Parts: sequence; structure tokens; C-alpha cells
Amino acid sequence: MPRIAAIGECMIELSGRDGVTWRQGFAGDTLNALWYVRALSSEAVGTDYVTAFGDDPFSAEQAAFFRANGIGTAYSPVVAGKAPGLYAITLDKRGERSFTYWRSDAAARRLADDRDALAASLAGAGLVYFSGITLAILDETARATLLDLVEQARNADTAVAFDPNFRPRLWPDRQAAQTAIAAGYRAATIVLPTFDDEQALFGDAAPEETVARIREHGPGEIIVKSGGGDALVAFDMASERVSPPEAIEPVDTTGAGDSFNGGYLAARLAGRKPREAALYAHAVAGRVIRHHGALVPMDRLSDLKL
Repeated sequence: MPRIAAIGECMIELSGRDGVTWRQGFAGDTLNALWYVRALSSEAVGTDYVTAFGDDPFSAEQAAFFRANGIGTAYSPVVAGKAPGLYAITLDKRGERSFTYWRSDAAARRLADDRDALAASLAGAGLVYFSGITLAILDETARATLLDLVEQARNADTAVAFDPNFRPRLWPDRQAAQTAIAAGYRAATIVLPTFDDEQALFGDAAPEETVARIREHGPGEIIVKSGGGDALVAFDMASERVSPPEAIEPVDTTGAGDSFNGGYLAARLAGRKPREAALYAHAVAGRVIRHHGALVPMDRLSDLKL
């Protein structure tokens, strides 16, 4: 069975505020997706989270959290004097969330400084997964290193999945984001964009335009998410809209898109066709938005396991 290596930043998450009390957890876009791959897949599917850790107590807690949940960390380095980033979630009455971040000096920004360690972490993976946030937290040299190694993996017949996940505050300007995210498209075989993000960054008028633009960069499998609406599934040169099986009033939309990605990739690793994988991903995301926080406990997803 394949091993999936997800690359990115694991942050300390503060959520579920009750007066002055917060619930602490760990999350991050690529980690969230990997969590759902792990929760939904056969134990024979290996999972590694590729990042960089600090040498502080919170980083030690992160590493213990991964071990306790069956997620490896491959050759992720430990960077002296660094610590994880932090974010807090606040919710409005409709369950929509906003975030406050403290991450400018996080250890994960150093995840591609050691090229040999990163290459070793990706070696032998059947699927590599990264995001626009992964690219955004790196400086230009580290970003070039990561993209080069991901492209080498793809050229060696490793599947590469990319979620552009555009977050304007992480980029110095629009042009820098467009350039880096286009490079991410070119490195990937599967792209999992969200239409609102693509519209904001590239001005796309409709999901079909997003598919056509991304196809020009080479990926043959593109799944455009539209919040709780239809996903546009494009595979080879065909495309179709796939609707969620039911309308759900969300409790908390944190991690919805990431859980869709994780469900989709888990289903594809299990041999499901793209349309069937998208239907399954909708069901997974529908379950996740009924709970608070980015990571639903794995035992609450056992009935969805592939």
C-alpha cells in the first residue's frame, strides 16, 4: 500500500472559547487533510507529516500527538530556538470562523532548509501533498528547494496533490502568490482548489474557467471545491459537477475544505474513481462541519472508514 507524505505547518490551535477558557489542539491545512487520510484509510496506508519542529515543550507535545495517532514525521528536522506557530478561532452565529495568527517565526518555516532531510522524507512516498500555505511560509530559496524535490518525485511516478489555498496575508503581493501557486500547479498531478480563492487571486468567472486555466499547467485531475456547494470534478479532458449528498447546517466550518481533500485522497488511494471519491469527500466534510475544531476524533469517523 502507498505512503502519503504531507508537507506543511502544524500549529497550536486555540478553539472553543468559553469565557476566558480555550481548548488547545494542533492543526494546519495539510495536517488536517492528512489526519482524515489516516482516519479513513486502511492501516496499511502509511502517513508522514513532513515539517520542522522546535526544541520547546509544545513541539515535543506535537511529536507525541503524531505518534499517538499513527502519523509519522519522517526526517523532519528539529530547529534549535524555534517553536510552533499559534492561531485562535472565533466563530459567528452561523458557524463561520475567523482566525488570528502568531506564526512569523515558526519552526515550520525552516522545513526545507535541509534539502537532504526533505528529500529523505519524500523518498518512497506514493503520494506527496502540499499547499499554497506550505509555499507561502517559505522564503524563496526554500520554496525553490521544495518545488524541485516535489517535481523530482512526480517525475519518478509519485502522485502529487496540491491545494492552492490562497491566503493573502501570507504573501508580500498578488504577483508573488500567482507565480508560486502556478509553480505548484506545474509540480502536481492532482489539484484541489477552492473556487473563491482562485477567483480572488486569478479573477476566474466560474469553476469551469478555473479548470481550464489550471489544465494549461499540466495536471490531469482537478477538483474545484465551492464551499458547501457542488464540486467540479475534471479528470483527463472530461468534467462534471458532483453535489453534496445532503444540505447541512454547520456547527463549525473549520477544516471543511481540508477534510474534503483528505476524504478525496483517501478514496483515490483506495481505488475509487474521481466522481465516487468526490461524493465520499462531500460526506466526510459534512461530518466534520458538525463538530467544533479542525480535527474530528478518529473514532467518530469509524463508520466512514474505507
